[in-house]
Amino acid sequence: MVIVHCGLSRMKFVAAYLLAVLAGNNSPSAEDLTTILESVGAEVDNEKMEFLLSQLSGKDITELIAAGREKFASVPSGGGVAVAAAAPAAGGAAPAAEAKKEEKAEEKEESDDDMGFSLFD
Repeated sequence: MVIVHCGLSRMKFVAAYLLAVLAGNNSPSAEDLTTILESVGAEVDNEKMEFLLSQLSGKDITELIAAGREKFASVPSGGGVAVAAAAPAAGGAAPAAEAKKEEKAEEKEESDDDMGFSLFD
């Protein structure tokens, strides 16, 4: 996907390109992007802009976005695991600790009573 490979420094060109497409211009030119970027006071690097336009030339932006979504869906983020692990710790740390203490106490009692005597009495 072109948007992923263009880097953050080129994201303003992607944004300008998408704004032009949303405005109804399905094939924005360098002049169109320059007009959009200058209207918000952004610097225009013609080399980067031309590179982006060459990569997008003749391609349908909706198809590129759809292809990008598929690629992002296959990338593991790992963020969900940390959030899931942190959530119980925040709300249920005290009850979980008490339950573990009770389990250990029960195990200790059962092991002492198994044979009716303790080795350490």
